[in-house]
Amino acid sequence: MTVMQTLPAATEDTPTRTDICSAAPRRHPRPDGQDRYTISEVAAFTGLTAHTLRWYERIGLMSHIDRSHTGQRRYTNRDLDWLDLVGKLRLTGMPVADMVRYAELVREGDHTFDERRELLETTRRDVLSRIAELRDTLAVLDRKIDFYSSERTR
Repeated sequence: MTVMQTLPAATEDTPTRTDICSAAPRRHPRPDGQDRYTISEVAAFTGLTAHTLRWYERIGLMSHIDRSHTGQRRYTNRDLDWLDLVGKLRLTGMPVADMVRYAELVREGDHTFDERRELLETTRRDVLSRIAELRDTLAVLDRKIDFYSSERTR
């Protein structure tokens, strides 16, 4: 289950909550502070291709990825967490345009919480509808399997 985590953001004026948009914490290959991954390492870890990772960055689904002094992308544990969430959103069937919009809203700040929630609630309703359809389909399959099983014992 994906959980939206919020962490306090340190500001001089007023403390706010920052949505880090990650799934429930999972083990990272490297500890924070030593978490600089190449695109090939991230591809191996996530199962995404390097082409897909570059595309995510190009369309705005990934925020700015740091670069080494030679220009190679360097991903962090936070980037891996974001990619995990993106993978979950993809599994829901959320359109890429909505995922990009969600990423833009995250970058815009806390004042977009309501719009982010609305996007996620819409996606949740779609997922629940698909689950209902799949349950109906599963029931049909179960009836057919039972039919063929009972026919075989005659």
